[in-house]
Amino acid sequence: MTEPYIEDDTYHGGLDLALWGRIVRHVAPYRALVGGLALCGVVVAALEIALPLITARLIDTAKAASLAGAEPPREMWIWITVYLLVACAIAGCVYVFIDLAGRTATGVAFDLRQKGFARLQELPFAYFDRRPVGWLVTRLSSDCGKIANLIPWVSLDVFWGSCMIVGIAIAMVVINPVLGLAMLVIVPPLAIASAIFQSKLLKSSRLIRRTNSQLTASFNECIMGVRTTKALVREGRNLDEFSRLSTSMFRCSMTNHLQSAIYLPLMVTLTSIGVGVAIWRGGEGVLVGVADDAAAAGLTLGELVAFMQFAGLFSMPIQDLARWFTELQRGQAAAERIQSLIDETPEIADSPEVLDAIEAQVRVPKPGAAIDGGPDRIESIEFRGVAFHYKEGEPVLDAFDLSVAPGETLALVGPTGHGKSTIVSLAARFYEPTGGEVLIDGVDYRQRSLEWYQSSLGVVQQSPHLFSGTIRENIRYGRLDATDEEIEAAARSVSAHEFVTRLEAGYDTKVGEGGAKLSVGQRQLISLARALLSDPKVVIMDEATSSVDTEAEGVIQVAIERLLENRIAFVIAHRLSTIRSADRILVIEDGQIAEAGTHAELIRLRGRYRSLYERQAAQEVAR
Repeated sequence: MTEPYIEDDTYHGGLDLALWGRIVRHVAPYRALVGGLALCGVVVAALEIALPLITARLIDTAKAASLAGAEPPREMWIWITVYLLVACAIAGCVYVFIDLAGRTATGVAFDLRQKGFARLQELPFAYFDRRPVGWLVTRLSSDCGKIANLIPWVSLDVFWGSCMIVGIAIAMVVINPVLGLAMLVIVPPLAIASAIFQSKLLKSSRLIRRTNSQLTASFNECIMGVRTTKALVREGRNLDEFSRLSTSMFRCSMTNHLQSAIYLPLMVTLTSIGVGVAIWRGGEGVLVGVADDAAAAGLTLGELVAFMQFAGLFSMPIQDLARWFTELQRGQAAAERIQSLIDETPEIADSPEVLDAIEAQVRVPKPGAAIDGGPDRIESIEFRGVAFHYKEGEPVLDAFDLSVAPGETLALVGPTGHGKSTIVSLAARFYEPTGGEVLIDGVDYRQRSLEWYQSSLGVVQQSPHLFSGTIRENIRYGRLDATDEEIEAAARSVSAHEFVTRLEAGYDTKVGEGGAKLSVGQRQLISLARALLSDPKVVIMDEATSSVDTEAEGVIQVAIERLLENRIAFVIAHRLSTIRSADRILVIEDGQIAEAGTHAELIRLRGRYRSLYERQAAQEVAR
């Protein structure tokens, strides 16, 4: 199973305001919508604070008319009308802020996913080597969605809740200073409770996000490897491993929800205690005043009702702010994860000098030049004193030298794990040397445009990957502006046209996920056509025939020879019979060239290559 990457899922402290400041920058394109949300929050708070005051006037007006034995005065109908208008205005504002919040959340989620995916396209192979697919999928799915939904509603409730708390406090103090100030006794306990639960919620939330990544990675790996699972009858073991992760997810979630279940009611309870203290300090006198003479208590009946309404409302914004504070605690792990992806600096990228050269070429184009103003050709590749390691202290290559001539096909053979794929990956600039240089026509390839260089490559992998879509779309992936005629010409050149035209829908046949509806040999021919269509200057082939049968191998081998004509080519092969026509064969052992020469020369040498070749020949005869 894939080892989950959890380096950035470790608890580092409390609520990170600097992090949330960076997250808020993603809202900049939607500041008008957020401004509308803030305005709605303020307006709704003002209207909700007005309702108890209007209710007080209604009650006092009705009481006065009742005591006088008169008909309800015109003033009372005015206050009823105002009350209804305020209620309708609140409903209208609620509709508006739901619409604004939805548009903001959708837009922010789209932008975060766009930025995250764009950054993934820029990152080198080394980044993906250290992180499972599920880890990355979680960031662009649930993490982005969580942050996008938090931002508008937190923004709304911060403005609404703040205005409600301040407005209600002022209104209660104005109605009765003693009762109003008594409510403030709850502020210190609220602050202490929030501080205690802050770190607990952050830790448990981070555990949830970490476990969710592991669970997603495991699920993805099991689905991708379902054929291997079935073949090895490993369903029970996979279920056990998945159940273990699910159980861990359940426990983390239960801990987090239990903390939330304690925290939110605690906030409400403390607020209710404040209301109780207020009633205790002033309620008795008010009740006596209501019974005998309301003026004696300093409150009218309407003001008493308004105060009680305010006391009840006072807990609502506190409860909502406490809830969103909890959600921020939970969401901080997601915020760190998506922001860390967006902030990730590609280890392999154009230098400032190369970027300046690209800009200069845009301003004053040189005819026939590449996008960086340099020659638009690759005639030779040279490894000069190249050193490389994946892990510090474990060198794969050391002082490695190699020169590839124009149009030369170079085959790399040797034991697994001795550096063949590393050499090819360095040649493709999927990785860069940790020492020495890789030169293109005598120039360090780090002094040339990365986009130009890698667009000059044609890469054919051992297990060709096709994207969901049609055969035509997959071949066109090699050059997006190619015409249908050019696509068919490329397919003819690699002998793919014959099998494509036998399919019911021809070039418009759907290949399925990963090309699952085609055979391995057919997928390989499509990938060869795709590579040929891009007209690469350098071709890199990694075991292109190792996964096909002998009959398909012959067809693919002819297609490969057409692709390699007059191009620099690096070919990794385990089937030595497929590289006899290579211009030069290198036997790689321990990151060094153990033998070099043509097929005939190495056979005459009677060394490692001949031993490998004869052993494979004997195995094929035995089959």
